Amino acid sequence: MADLRTHIKDIRTLAQKTKKYASKISATINEDIANAREHDPAARSNIEIACGYSGVHAIWGYRLAHAMWIKSDTIKILARLLSQAIRLVTGIEIHPGATIGKRFFIDHGMGVVIGETTEIGDDCMLYHGVTLGGSSLKAEKRHPTLGNGVVVGAGAKVLGAITLGDNARVGANAVVVRDVPANSTAIGIPAKNRAREDYRFPIDPSIYI
Repeated sequence: MADLRTHIKDIRTLAQKTKKYASKISATINEDIANAREHDPAARSNIEIACGYSGVHAIWGYRLAHAMWIKSDTIKILARLLSQAIRLVTGIEIHPGATIGKRFFIDHGMGVVIGETTEIGDDCMLYHGVTLGGSSLKAEKRHPTLGNGVVVGAGAKVLGAITLGDNARVGANAVVVRDVPANSTAIGIPAKNRAREDYRFPIDPSIYI
């Protein structure tokens, strides 16, 4: 009888944990879809985003692979294999060891590469063809760190263990190899930083797309 009570208690505990985990997953999915709608005026419905946005699919796949990566060294290989499968399906490669914050969005997505030691804050956005890559062959911090609210334009390359401050912007096809201060824009090859107030005109969206 005591064993039965113990088993029932264990089942209830498992059910509570499962419910809590499922609720967390559901909240994350809903947040990602809402974030995609906010960033893409072409999005017409939640179903369209959930079924047809490769950037969102890549982020969901990354979240699962990352959970596996940090869970145990013995299943890191499975996390890597999952990330490669996601790459085949979406054209987006995110290393499961990367650290990515909330409300991250990849628009269009094809050709995006995010390296292992990359750190990305909340509310960041990347366009297609972006590389957050390394500049060292040593097993150390070798990929960029993006603060909150950073936007990186199409085809841009951000290389090395550099930092892009909060709300920084990187123009299309720029090659960034130095830190970008908060609230600044980096454009050109190699990229040069300009504070937003230096501009005498509104930033053209075509810089990013």
